[in-house]
Amino acid sequence: MKDSYDVVVVGGGPGGSTCATLLAQAGRDVLLVDKARFPRDKTCGDGISGKSKAILKEIGIIGELEEAPHSQMNGVIFSSPNGKILEIESQKPGEGPAGYVSRREVFDNVLFQHAKKFCDVVEEFSVAGVVKEGERAIGIEGVQKGSKDKVTVRAKVVVGADGALSPVSKSLGLLEADPKHTLVAIRAYYEGVSGMKDKIELHFVDEAIPGYFWIFPIEDGKANVGIGMVIHDYQKKYRGKSLESLMFEVIKNNPMFSERFKDAKMISPVKGWNLPVGSKYRKIHGDGFVLIGDAAGLIDPFSGEGIGNAMASARMAATTIQNAFTNNNFTASALKEYEDRVYRELGSEMKLSYKLQKLGRYKFLLNMVIGKASKKKALRDLVGTSLLNPEAKETLASPLFYLKALI
Repeated sequence: MKDSYDVVVVGGGPGGSTCATLLAQAGRDVLLVDKARFPRDKTCGDGISGKSKAILKEIGIIGELEEAPHSQMNGVIFSSPNGKILEIESQKPGEGPAGYVSRREVFDNVLFQHAKKFCDVVEEFSVAGVVKEGERAIGIEGVQKGSKDKVTVRAKVVVGADGALSPVSKSLGLLEADPKHTLVAIRAYYEGVSGMKDKIELHFVDEAIPGYFWIFPIEDGKANVGIGMVIHDYQKKYRGKSLESLMFEVIKNNPMFSERFKDAKMISPVKGWNLPVGSKYRKIHGDGFVLIGDAAGLIDPFSGEGIGNAMASARMAATTIQNAFTNNNFTASALKEYEDRVYRELGSEMKLSYKLQKLGRYKFLLNMVIGKASKKKALRDLVGTSLLNPEAKETLASPLFYLKALI
């Protein structure tokens, strides 16, 4: 590790590794640091959407992922509070799987090891904060595991890709935890869950409203099982009751799942995490820095999926940073191009997801739409297109859609 780079990227998850790879491939001198040693676990639902798949192809590692442990994701299965099932196919002929489910211990390591081919990488490096001159970020300082000496590394641009509790964001005074715009979730890994297909499952069950219970199939017949909801809603409705107890209630007492989990065995601890969602504006750039992925609060408010937007924001950040080097301008005004692009390209999608999140609080709507779509192919196709295609998602947020569904 040198004492100066063009760019320092903090966080080796999907966003950080993607951004570091793209910048280094474009000729930048990049340092990527992470507090962990890879491979490492990361609490997540493990879903990798079509948005992520496109970027994996772009940086040339789709084949490496397909050789690693994973399962294909070719659709979504929904259930309503009254037990109706809606199954939606998403695979298109000749295009391969719509997405994947891969444990973050596997997926993140594929991306991280790929980044190592192009840039300097330091693991087990804990970032204490951003070094500043006035208001401008000029690098980072931190400590290598096993050492007591603080190290400073300078850079023209600092990229904060260090997750929901981002030390970079915190040191810049931008870290916030708004309970109305943050999800709380738990997950555990199981084996022996019956009835799984090549689709992720989102279940709007009474025990989890206004959130959902999920089952995502991973490799070797195992499953990522979890439950999540908005912190504000959870505190208001379930104060004093743990998410873990809610999840076990669904598994043991709900007739849709008690039989499916009869012979299942939990093979990991239950782990929880918070997810800052993109349902509100956050400042994600400034003099000499940008924030991407979870550190920028770009998680989808409806699905809770963060990998796709992390990788998309990484690509946008890399383009903006390249432009900054071309113009030798790393000021907030120059890097504002990144924030503008994020909210231009992802903002409307996240606003619509926020509307869907709020609609998910109404059991009668969930029962009506899922029930009718399970019987009518035209409505099922419309729901599928709206959920799986971000540009069409507005359909589900329109009152006219529900009027048509009633008719």
